[in-house]
Amino acid sequence: MAEPFSWVPAGINTDVPSAARVYDFLLGGGHNFASDRMVGDKVLQILREGRAIAASNRSFMRRAVLLMMEQGITQFLDLGSGIPTVGNVHEIVQQENPDARVVYVDYDEVAVSHSQLILEGNDNAGVVQADMCRPDDVLSDPVVKDLIDFSKPVGLLMIAVLHFVSDEKGPAEVVARYRDAVPEGSLVALSHLTADFKPDEMGAVVEAMKHSRDPMYFRSLTEFEPMFTGLELLQPGVVPAPNWHPEPGPAGEGGPQDVYVGIGRKI
Repeated sequence: MAEPFSWVPAGINTDVPSAARVYDFLLGGGHNFASDRMVGDKVLQILREGRAIAASNRSFMRRAVLLMMEQGITQFLDLGSGIPTVGNVHEIVQQENPDARVVYVDYDEVAVSHSQLILEGNDNAGVVQADMCRPDDVLSDPVVKDLIDFSKPVGLLMIAVLHFVSDEKGPAEVVARYRDAVPEGSLVALSHLTADFKPDEMGAVVEAMKHSRDPMYFRSLTEFEPMFTGLELLQPGVVPAPNWHPEPGPAGEGGPQDVYVGIGRKI
């Protein structure tokens, strides 16, 4: 039986796990259901570093956004943004620049519902419920057109989402469509889970997610790097998340290597 939460949008089947809510669970969030926690627990049984991997990916997102701001970016399009947790893009950028604009895009109803709640009264941030694999729908949405000025550089984020895009849907082609839509000087941040370092464990994670709403497709470095085609890779290139501009001190060193990341500039 579906769990009776007053904050759940009408019509949501809480018995079907979703990637956004499993990720929320791994990050220590509270907007997930028993079905999501069951999958999350399976992931943690298989992959003891599961929470650390999620946190490492989240940390890369923050560092990427801060670098984009240093490069003069003031507007951000976050594709597959997931359920809002502390440290979301708008919190990071608007703390530095209240006029910075952010649009979140996700197809998960719970993620969108909570984003709308958090962003209420924030005129410089919005959320779109859409499938990012349909770029024309996203780019033509009124919220995107109202908040994002495509004549100026855009910070485009596809963080921990491409490993949910099957080969049939063409993840590289999806990235290319958005790349083509943004002007020169825009920065594109991508991250992607890989089985390069833990093939057995990651294969079992893929199996655990097979019957969820969002099956996973982990890719190797040689499969991920071509997604930056048409972009000038910023240093240090495509590397595991902890190795990308690590923060000074012991906290910024080491960590799980299971997420490849990078940022490319459109030239």
